[in-house]
Amino acid sequence: MNIALIAHEAKKELMVQFCIAYCGILSRHNLCATGRTGKQIADATGLDIFQFLSGFQGGDQQIAARIACNEIDLLLFFRDPITAKPGEPDEAGLLRLCDVHNIPVATNIATAEALIHALEHGDLDWRNIVNPKM
Repeated sequence: MNIALIAHEAKKELMVQFCIAYCGILSRHNLCATGRTGKQIADATGLDIFQFLSGFQGGDQQIAARIACNEIDLLLFFRDPITAKPGEPDEAGLLRLCDVHNIPVATNIATAEALIHALEHGDLDWRNIVNPKM
């Protein structure tokens, strides 16, 4: 699966810790992230992560474009609803695109863990549920 990783500034360390904890599962998938988030995760885990621009430079928009083109299968977007700052990723736009394209999305660690466990058990291949193979 193609998994996109985004984290607001206050949630970057939590995303890094999440990726350390689930490195074995994540390593079996194609990962991409906004610039600084991706660099921090790659430095801490050694995971191969395609890094888009930083969020404030348009990295979130690059990921949004991939979602719109059905090139992302899962979005982990650790957002900070309390202290989000201007210039951080456009969460409303990303969440809307995920809804339009039926992309599973986690905006907090609890949901991310549920999705990662479903991914590990093979329960997240929703495309086969929606369009079963004959």
